[in-house]
Amino acid sequence: MDGNGRWAQRQGLPRLGGHRAGTENIRRVVEAFAKAGVECLTLYTFSTENWRRPQHEVEGLMSLLQEVIFRQTEALHKNNVRLRHLGRLDRLSPELREAIVASMELTAQNSGITLSVAFDYGGRGELVDAIQRIIREGTTADAVNEELVDRYLYTSDLPDPDLVIRTAGEMRMSNFMLWQAAYAEYYTTTTLWPDFDVVEVDRALEAYRQRRRRFGALDPEE
Repeated sequence: MDGNGRWAQRQGLPRLGGHRAGTENIRRVVEAFAKAGVECLTLYTFSTENWRRPQHEVEGLMSLLQEVIFRQTEALHKNNVRLRHLGRLDRLSPELREAIVASMELTAQNSGITLSVAFDYGGRGELVDAIQRIIREGTTADAVNEELVDRYLYTSDLPDPDLVIRTAGEMRMSNFMLWQAAYAEYYTTTTLWPDFDVVEVDRALEAYRQRRRRFGALDPEE
């Protein structure tokens, strides 16, 4: 969800003002994807590298997430959204951890779109965590395969992503789902995240519909 800082700068606001505008955009984007029939949506909100940002910005982001959870969880629950957290919890405050766990427990039985929030998430760290757990359980080297690794990832109960969308013109992977997105389609737009609206959702999905997914094989028409 890139471009909050640039959006704030253009509006003459502090960076946290852009992050706040970005959080206010979440509900309409979730509703747009759900209406389009998307079953799983992940929002990459805070990476393991984001801890390197100025302390006041990090603290502001933590406070914003907790505020969003308290403000929007009930509405998402009423709309049958299932909430998931991807990433580490141990570095968050007890209050934030409690809020995240409570939101997941409240919505666990919902059958609508699954909204995963990747917060304190990093693809490399996820793989390290998975490997450490596999080793701790005494798994032999010969028993390790792709299916086993999948079961130890944060996303073990989720399908691999079909489409990865990057806003604000960013073109890099940024340590996001390095394993799961091996065959995902990528879509980039120069639109800043606070301005990413229903029209932008439709454009991204239409671009995806035009792709031919080969998964390494040859297209029968070629």
